[in-house]
Amino acid sequence: MTSPSPARGPRPTTIASIAAELGVSVTTVSKVLNGRPDVSPETRERVEAGLARHHYRRRLRRRPLKGQIDLVFHELNSMWSMEIIRGVDTVASAARIEVVLSQLKGAHRPPEEWLDGVLDHRPLGVLFVMSSPSQSQQQKLRRAQVPFVVVDTDGEIAESVPVVGSNNWDGGLLATRHLLELGHRRVAVISGPKDVMCSRARVAGFRVAHDEAGLTVDPGLVRYGNFYVDAGYEHAMDLLSRPDRPTAIFAGSDLQALGVLRAAHRLGLDIPGELSVVGYDNVPVAGWVEPALTTVGQPLCDMATVAAQMLLDLARGVEPATSRIDLANELVVRESTAPPGAGPRSRLPRPPHDRRPEGRDGDLP
Repeated sequence: MTSPSPARGPRPTTIASIAAELGVSVTTVSKVLNGRPDVSPETRERVEAGLARHHYRRRLRRRPLKGQIDLVFHELNSMWSMEIIRGVDTVASAARIEVVLSQLKGAHRPPEEWLDGVLDHRPLGVLFVMSSPSQSQQQKLRRAQVPFVVVDTDGEIAESVPVVGSNNWDGGLLATRHLLELGHRRVAVISGPKDVMCSRARVAGFRVAHDEAGLTVDPGLVRYGNFYVDAGYEHAMDLLSRPDRPTAIFAGSDLQALGVLRAAHRLGLDIPGELSVVGYDNVPVAGWVEPALTTVGQPLCDMATVAAQMLLDLARGVEPATSRIDLANELVVRESTAPPGAGPRSRLPRPPHDRRPEGRDGDLP
């Protein structure tokens, strides 16, 4: 009498079983997994859906670090961007890896043709700055074993996506507390775009500082710009032309703060005697302008360094200990803030620790 065969559990999902279920070849499934372009869009979509349905994900192999990092900005036209590039280059140079820059012309989601190009040349990894791939694009990058990290995400993002940023809520709190502690009671904020998460977080910190001080925020003093000089200037001209104008403005970026300074100069207002101004980021120009700008120091270079190192770890097959890292900000107090009604500022020499940089950069306005 033949003894019964031992009971077996369900068979593990394999490329072959997925191919059989979908009625395609094993080679086709393998091509989709490896990001090969020679698969029709319809077939690729069916295979991607089947892989997702079975939660099939090829494990990253440990491999030598060869190739390049794709550094993708939503826009590439400011000192803010240069600080990010500097941090990434520090890590990449040490690992002897090239960095390729691209920008999405203001978009926060890469187009599909961009993704096709990435899958075609297979970089070591991708760093997204103030932008992030869609969920389907994330799946395609993972299938192709192209790791990615997001720097300073533009919005809500899945917990599984590695993100490096800074505490924007705390930054807004630091800036506004400083102004309220100086005695200002009508403080305006000009943040970045309303649909960008860091902009909303900075305004949230602004509101909490008022709550702590037992003050009500005037809705007319809360503005959303675009992080650039023009928005700072336009909003400041409107705010400062009001009969009940604010005595202080917190700008959501140093560039917007430059626009505020320009508007104040146009209207003949002394800074900080008649208007205090706080910026955000602490890019080099913040220390070069006159008066030197009080600002929230966002560790942009450090954020980029941490993100680039995380990306290299992922490329080696090492999963990060945590998927979200927020670095601390600091308030950098300079000459653009004072108690309200302090009068025209005295022309005292700068303290030795806050001298403008010498040489070519020091000649900038």
